Amino acid sequence: MDAAYKRVNGDHEPEAEPEEPNTGRGRRGSMYLEEETNKKSEMITCIFSLKEEVGALARGLRLFEEKGINLTHIESRPSRMNKENFEFFISVDASCSQALDEVIDSLRTQISGAVHELSRNKEKDTVPWFPNDIQDLDRFANQILSYGSELDSDHPGFTDSVYRARRKEFADIAFNYRHGQIIPRVEYTEEEKATWGTVFKELKTLYPTHACHEHNRVFPLLEKYCGYRQDNIPQLEDVSRFLQSCTGFRLRPVAGLLSSRDFLAGLAFRVFHSTQYIRHGSKPTYTPEPDICHELLGHVPLFADSSFAQFSQEIGLASLGAPDEFIEKLATVYWFTVEFGLCKQGSEIKAYGAGLLSSFGELQYCLSDEPRVLPFDPAKTSLQKYPITEYQPVYFVAESFEDAKEKVRKFAATIPRPFTVRYNPYTQSIEVLDNTQQLRNLADCINSEVGKLCEALRKLD
Repeated sequence: MDAAYKRVNGDHEPEAEPEEPNTGRGRRGSMYLEEETNKKSEMITCIFSLKEEVGALARGLRLFEEKGINLTHIESRPSRMNKENFEFFISVDASCSQALDEVIDSLRTQISGAVHELSRNKEKDTVPWFPNDIQDLDRFANQILSYGSELDSDHPGFTDSVYRARRKEFADIAFNYRHGQIIPRVEYTEEEKATWGTVFKELKTLYPTHACHEHNRVFPLLEKYCGYRQDNIPQLEDVSRFLQSCTGFRLRPVAGLLSSRDFLAGLAFRVFHSTQYIRHGSKPTYTPEPDICHELLGHVPLFADSSFAQFSQEIGLASLGAPDEFIEKLATVYWFTVEFGLCKQGSEIKAYGAGLLSSFGELQYCLSDEPRVLPFDPAKTSLQKYPITEYQPVYFVAESFEDAKEKVRKFAATIPRPFTVRYNPYTQSIEVLDNTQQLRNLADCINSEVGKLCEALRKLD
C-alpha cells in the first residue's frame, strides 16, 4: 500500500524505508487545493462563491475597491457545488495581504460568500488537494515512490536482467492505463505460474483454520469465476469485474508504491491500486513489496464483502483533505486493519489483514501466543509504531467489521478539516458537504432510503 510497505512474506531481510514525499502537488481540479508556493511569487490567489443575483458581484468587487486592492486576474464559472452560485477565481498583489484578510471577512459576513484561499500558507484556509471525480485518480497513479521498472540493489531480482525486463513490461501497462479502460491481460510465464503455485498451495492449507469467515466464503467464488487455481494467475480485469458486481470495488494497475495520501484517496472511490507483477522466483516466500500474490490472495477476497468494503472506503474518505499528520495516523490504522488486522468471530480470533493472508509464516505466527494482542481503538492504534521487516510484535483485534467501521467514523470526525465529504456512487464523485444545498440533497437521499426501509418493514409485518 503505502510508503512504509517494505515487508516480508515468510523470510525476513532488512529493507530501507522509502522517504515519504511532500504531498502538496499543486493541482487544479478541486475548490480545495494545496498549491506549491513559489517564495518569489508576488501574487495571492483565492476562490470565492456568490449567489447568482443582480448586483452580487458588484457588491463583492466594491469590497476590494474600498480596501485599495488591485485585482490582477479574475475569472468566473457556475459553481459545481451549488447551482444557485457562481465561483470567482481572483489574483491580487501580495502586498495586499493584510487588506485581503479584511475583504475575506467582509465577504463571509456581509455577502455570505464562501471563500477558499489557494496560495497563502495559512493552515486555517489551506486544504491539501484531493480528487473530486474517479477520473482524477489518473493524475497521481504514476507518481510511485519506488520499484516500478527499477529495483533496489537488495531486491532478489536486481541482478536478473530477464526479471528486470519483465518488470518494465508490467510498469508500462500501469503507466499507460487510464480510468475506464480494460486492464490489459498478461500472459504469465511458466516460471511465474510456478511461483504463484507455491504461494497459493501453502496458503490454501491454512485458510480454513486461520482466515476469517468472510475470506473463506468468498475464496471458492474466486476459484469458480476468476480463475483462482494453483496453475493459473488470475487476470486483474476478471477479478475487477467480479469485485464490481459484489461491492462496487475495482482494481487499477499500479507500477509500484504510492504515497499514503494517494493510495488512501483511491479507497474513497472504492478503487484499489493493484500490482500486476509477481515476486522473484528464487524466493517465492519473500517479497520486499506488494506483488500480485499479496493483492489477489490477501486483499481481493475481503473487498468482495460488503461490510469490509465499506470499512475500507471509510478510511479512504477520512483521508481526503486531511492534514499530513493525520494521513500518517490513518495510514497506521490501515496498516493494523486492512494489512494486519485480526477480528473476533465467535469464541475465536481470525485473520483478515492482507499482509497476514498472503504470508504463510505470519499467518501462523499472528494466531500463536507470541505476539501481543490489543483491542482495536483507532485513537491508540494510530500511534502504534510498527516494524516493516519482521513479524508484527503487536496486533489489534476488531470486535467486528461493523464495530471497526463505526470507530473509524468517530475517529475521522476528529480530523481538522472545514467540511465533510460523501461519495456519490451514481456520479462516482466526492461531494463536499459545506453548504446548505448539499445538505438538502443529502437529506433528500436519506429520506428516500428511509421511506424504502419503512415500506419494507411494513411488508415484513
